[in-house]
Amino acid sequence: MKKSWTVAVRALGLGFIAALFALPAAAASGNPAKGQAKAAACAGCHGADGNGGADPVWPKLAGQEADYLAKQLADFKSGARKDPIMAGMSAPLSAQDMKDIGAYYASLKRKAGAARDAALAKAGEKIYRGGNAKMGVAACMSCHGPSGHGIPPRYPRVSGQTSAYAEKQMLAFKIGARSNDGDIMTRIAFRMSEHEIKAVADYMAGLH
Repeated sequence: MKKSWTVAVRALGLGFIAALFALPAAAASGNPAKGQAKAAACAGCHGADGNGGADPVWPKLAGQEADYLAKQLADFKSGARKDPIMAGMSAPLSAQDMKDIGAYYASLKRKAGAARDAALAKAGEKIYRGGNAKMGVAACMSCHGPSGHGIPPRYPRVSGQTSAYAEKQMLAFKIGARSNDGDIMTRIAFRMSEHEIKAVADYMAGLH
C-alpha cells in the first residue's frame, strides 16, 4: 500500500511539473508581432501603447493576461459579453487573430495609475485585502492577487486599471448586465454597495 501511494504521489508531481512546462507553450500560441498589426484599429480607444485613450471608461489593455484578452474578444464576438462597439470590432476577428492581439497587449508595459481620493482608496483597500465577512464578500486579492496582477487565465490583472472602467464593470456584474465570466463576480458585486465598488475601483487604480 505504501509503495503504491508513493508511486501515485510521484505521478501527481510529474503531472504538475508537466503542466508547468506546458504553460509557456500555451502562452506562446499568440504572435505579438502579428497582433500589433491587427491591433492598429484598437489604438483609438485603448491607446497606442495599450494604456487607455481619452475616455477613462476605456480600459488599459497593456500587461493584461493574453488568454484572458482572447477570451473577452471571443465573448464580444459571440454576444456572451455585450458591447455594441466591441461587437463590431471583434466580428471580423478569427480565433488566431484574438490570440495574437492578446499576446501583443500582454507584451506591453502597463503604466502605473493613481487613486483619486486617499480616504476612498483606504476604504477600498480594506475590502480588497480583507473582504467584508458580514456581507459575504471575499477579499478581492484571493482571486486577483495581493499586487493585483491576477491569476491567469481566469482572473485578470486589475492593478493600475482606470477606476472608471473598473467601477463600470463591477456595477455591470452587480446588476447582471455582465455574466460572461461565471457567477463569482456577479455574486460578490451584488453584495457590495455602490460606494464600496467605487472605493475598491479607486484603490485598484493605484495598486502596483
